[in-house]
Amino acid sequence: MTRPGLLFAALLAAAPAFAAVRSGDVIVRHATVVDVEHARTIADQAVVLRGENIVAVGADREIARGWRAAQTLDAEARYLIPGLWDMHVHFGGGPELIEENEALLPLYLAHGITTVRDCSGDLPGQVLAWREAIAAGRLAGPRLLTSGAKIEGLRPVWKGTIEVGNRTDVDAALARLQEKDRVDFVKITDSTLDPPLFLYAVSRAKERGLRTSGHIPMALTVAQAVDAGLSSIEHIDYAYKAGVKDEAAIAADFAAGRIERAEANRRLDGGFDEATAMAAYRELARRGVSVTPTLNGSRILAYLDTDTHADDAYLAYIGPKLRKTYDWRIERAAKASPQAIAARHAHFERMAAVLPMLQRAGVTIIAGTDAGFLNSFNYPGVGLHDELTLFVERGLTPAQALAAATRAGPAWFGTLDRYGSVSAGKAADLVLLERDPLRDIGATRSVAAVIVKGRVHERRALDAMLDATRRKVAAWNASAGR
Repeated sequence: MTRPGLLFAALLAAAPAFAAVRSGDVIVRHATVVDVEHARTIADQAVVLRGENIVAVGADREIARGWRAAQTLDAEARYLIPGLWDMHVHFGGGPELIEENEALLPLYLAHGITTVRDCSGDLPGQVLAWREAIAAGRLAGPRLLTSGAKIEGLRPVWKGTIEVGNRTDVDAALARLQEKDRVDFVKITDSTLDPPLFLYAVSRAKERGLRTSGHIPMALTVAQAVDAGLSSIEHIDYAYKAGVKDEAAIAADFAAGRIERAEANRRLDGGFDEATAMAAYRELARRGVSVTPTLNGSRILAYLDTDTHADDAYLAYIGPKLRKTYDWRIERAAKASPQAIAARHAHFERMAAVLPMLQRAGVTIIAGTDAGFLNSFNYPGVGLHDELTLFVERGLTPAQALAAATRAGPAWFGTLDRYGSVSAGKAADLVLLERDPLRDIGATRSVAAVIVKGRVHERRALDAMLDATRRKVAAWNASAGR
C-alpha cells in the first residue's frame, strides 16, 4: 500500500475514536455523587452539562475520555446533590414591600435552593411576573412555582385573595387561575370560606387537573378534605388533627356553633391517639397526600421567650419594612402569661412528635419553611437548612431529610423524571457541598457551588449575591433611620 493509502487507512481506523468525543458546556469532575433515592454516595464521578440539562454521568476516567467542554469544575471529591427545594414560602406585605421581597430571591440561590413553591401572599401578580422573569433569565432567583392568588371566602382576614361566596365564584376563580395566570397549583384557605365551599373548590380543582394545598376549616375533618382531593397538607398541626380520636365530633360541634375555636383547639390538643393517627397516616400515604410540616416557623414562635432573635446576624439581609411585619407576632408572644408560654412550648412538642410517625406510615414529607413576611425570624434561604436540622433532631435520618428537600417536591409536582437526582436527562440544577449530607444533615449548609439551569455559581459568586442584598438592606435601614 502506498504511503497516502496507509495514511488514509490510519485516519479511517481512528475516526470512530474521534467521533466518540462529544461536547458539553460544563463538566464537573471528581465529584462524589449523592444518590438520594438509594441513600448512597458514588465516588469519583463526572457530570456533563449541556444547556439546562445533564447529558452524561459516569466514572470520571470514562467521561474524561469521551467528553470535552468549555468549562470544567473540579469538585475535588466534594458531594454533588440535586438542587434543594423550599416548598412553602411567602412574598408579601403590600406593594411598598415589592423591592424588599425581590431582594430575598438571591438568598435562596446562595443557600443552594434552586426551586421554591410560593404558597401565596398579598403580591400574587408580582410573583407571577417574577416567575416569568426568572424563567427567561432576566431576574436572578430560584425557579418559582406559585399558586398565584389564594381562594378565600368573602371579606377574608388575608389579603391578596380571590373572594368566593358561591360555586359560580369558585368556578370563575379556578378558570382565572388556570387559564389566565397559568398557576402551578392552587392554594385554598379558610378564614371566611364556608366549609362546603372549601370542599367544592378542592374537588373542582382536582377535576381540572390542578394540585391543591390549603388550610382545612375547623368544621371539617382532615379525611373530608382528602376525600375531596386535597394534594398536600400544609403545617403539621393539621396532620396532628387527623390523629385525634374524636376529630369528627369536635368538627361537628364547631360547625353547629356548640363550641368556640378555643375549646375546639383544647379538645384537639388533648385528644391525640397513636393508633388513630397511624391509621389516618397510612391512609394519607395510600392516597398520595403529602405533608409539609413547616416545623421551623412553629419552633421560632413557640420559643420566642427563650430566643428573641434580636441579635441574629441574618437580619442584615431582611429589609426594615419586612422586619416590621414581624412585630405583631412578637408583641403577641411577649404579652403571654407564664402559663400560656408553657402551653405554647408543649403544643410545639406535641406537633413535632408526629413527624416520625408520618415517616413510619409512609407519608411523603415535604421540606418547606413558611419563610417570608409576617413569619418572624423565619429567614428565606437559611431557613430550609434549619428545617432539615429539625427533621433530624425530631426523628428522621439525614437521608430522609435530604429526600424531603430534593425529591419530595418534584414528586408532588409529578416531575421526578426531570428533577431529584444527579443523572442523565435531568435538569442541571445541582449543589456542590463540602461534606456528606447523608452522614450529617448540617452538611447542606456547606455550599461550595450552585448550578442553576446549567450555569455554575461558585462560592465567590454566591457571596457576591449575599453581599448585594446586605448592601441594599443597609441602605434601606439608613433611609429608615435604623
